[in-house]
Amino acid sequence: MTTTVAQQRLLDAAVEAFAEQGYHGTTTRDIASRAQRSPAAVYIHHESKEDLLFAVSLRGHQEALAVLESAFGSTDDPTERLQRMVYEFSLWHLRNAQVGRVVQYELRALRGDHREAVINLRHRFEELMVQALRSGERSGAFAQLDVGAAGRALLSLGIDLVRWFEAAPGRDAEAVARANVDFAMRIVRP
Repeated sequence: MTTTVAQQRLLDAAVEAFAEQGYHGTTTRDIASRAQRSPAAVYIHHESKEDLLFAVSLRGHQEALAVLESAFGSTDDPTERLQRMVYEFSLWHLRNAQVGRVVQYELRALRGDHREAVINLRHRFEELMVQALRSGERSGAFAQLDVGAAGRALLSLGIDLVRWFEAAPGRDAEAVARANVDFAMRIVRP
């Protein structure tokens, strides 16, 4: 489905508002104002503020999942695969911090069916990470681990960046992503 310019402006405005004020602290009027649209414009494209949050959450999770899937499929070497997954997932969160904050911190505001759709995508993140860790265990490259706990910890390295990282001179996103790779390798090494 193609997003129109007006829809994209509303999505971008929603991300800004939700990231700054939280879902419950944001009104549709806030979003419309940021998008330089009338308040009624929100309802032309979305049934509700929650529907707009779902659109942001779904797209953000799909983009992050695509990054993980691409990194996973880029090599058969277990160590290189895990390094690429952690690096790219971390970098996505660094470059998309506002979206990341919204999709991580506003999950509870989604209604049941919307929350379930997003949680299913999150399960896919974990499945990919567990698959990568099991491959490394089988090859002897990684220690025997509780792969579920280790997978969540490795994903959290990237996810948590949206909480504290602020782009600024002297703060290099790629260096932060590389540091996360180093941390990940310390967790999995035999």
